[in-house]
Amino acid sequence: MKALNVGLLGFGTVGKGTWDVLRRNEEEITRRAGRPIRVTCVSTRTPDRVRKAVPESAQLAVVDDPHGITRRDDVAIVCELMGGIEPARTLILDAIRHGKHVVTANKALLAQYGNEIFAAASEKGVMVAFEAAVAGGIPIIKALREGLTANRIEWIAGIVNGTSNFILSEMRSRGASFAEVLKEAQRLGYAEADPTFDVEGIDAAHKLSIMSAIAFGVPMQFDKAYAEGISKLAREDIIYAEELGYRIKLLAITRRAKKGIELRVHPTLIPSKRLIANVEGAMNAVLVMGDAVGPTLYYGAGAGAEPTASAVIADLVDVTRMHTADPENRVPHLAFQPDKLSDLPFLPMGEVETCYYMRMRVDDRPGVLADITRILADRDISIDAMIQKEPPEGEKQTDIILLTHRSVERQVVDAIARIEDLRTVRGKVVRIRMEPLS
Repeated sequence: MKALNVGLLGFGTVGKGTWDVLRRNEEEITRRAGRPIRVTCVSTRTPDRVRKAVPESAQLAVVDDPHGITRRDDVAIVCELMGGIEPARTLILDAIRHGKHVVTANKALLAQYGNEIFAAASEKGVMVAFEAAVAGGIPIIKALREGLTANRIEWIAGIVNGTSNFILSEMRSRGASFAEVLKEAQRLGYAEADPTFDVEGIDAAHKLSIMSAIAFGVPMQFDKAYAEGISKLAREDIIYAEELGYRIKLLAITRRAKKGIELRVHPTLIPSKRLIANVEGAMNAVLVMGDAVGPTLYYGAGAGAEPTASAVIADLVDVTRMHTADPENRVPHLAFQPDKLSDLPFLPMGEVETCYYMRMRVDDRPGVLADITRILADRDISIDAMIQKEPPEGEKQTDIILLTHRSVERQVVDAIARIEDLRTVRGKVVRIRMEPLS
């Protein structure tokens, strides 16, 4: 059967990985797809990289102008692996206008402009596939869109940023500070020179917005996501969490609540007996709770040339299989039929209910704890556990650590402000959210 031709936009780490895996596993992929998949042209700012990686016998055309790929008559699928918002958005929309299917790994673009891109693709009758946009080589998009389609998804909790997970793992195992481990992560290539997107939770929020839309059948709404990173975490809290039977992970959480959908990324205490709490290093994991199947866990490499290429090529195979199918009979981009998407509201962070860890430095004197518990009780915040550390010899201050039952965020924020106003409390109260994931 005639090969389906693919044009690559970008030949960086993932682009080269996609080329390498396609060539190495060509026979196997053809047997699965039903016809050969051939990369015939590439647009890149680094043509020398292509010349070094690709033999002349492959007859791969290198194009200066990326529009030469999006409008090329003999290309059926445009594979966007450039990253960033522009010119990726313009090029994808141009490819769709010219009747091309699109495969992309661009989570930031989809989180912000996915609604526009999917609408354009539906109108033109082409597919946009994006497995590689979330959690690298883990097939979580396919699981949510197809494997779990019988389920009402209750919640998703994921470790979807390898850089942050590496840093937290090293802080716990070595007792090092955030700043120390970040330098090590940058030296090893796990963190960028500017790590803001990773360590402040923005990258994870992009990925969470995509998963949430598929899980609950709502349009992409990245602007509703709450993102809080790990840069302010202290090693003391990681140690205290360990003593209490918890581990701290940067968790991306979306949940179907009574009043709407939660969409949040933040450091989270997880019971250490949970499998997801034991995901270490730069690995990713996503835990999905369905009403029929219960909890399912997806684990693997969340980044890297070939793990991400694995997901890109899975999309290429899917598009190849469905290339000639009636558009009405394809799997919808966001799992639900476009005219059946819900207008469920997203909850502001102040309305979210969860449990909390609080650490405060206080004067070691009678009545301090009573004042604190009274403030909490007045706001319907119930204490689950408490530890008061013995002050070092000669010191008159100590740490109190409180764990709460489920409480409303805005009431916790108000309680902390009142506690910090007490004359017996020194400095700021540290607050980290907790999730039992049961």
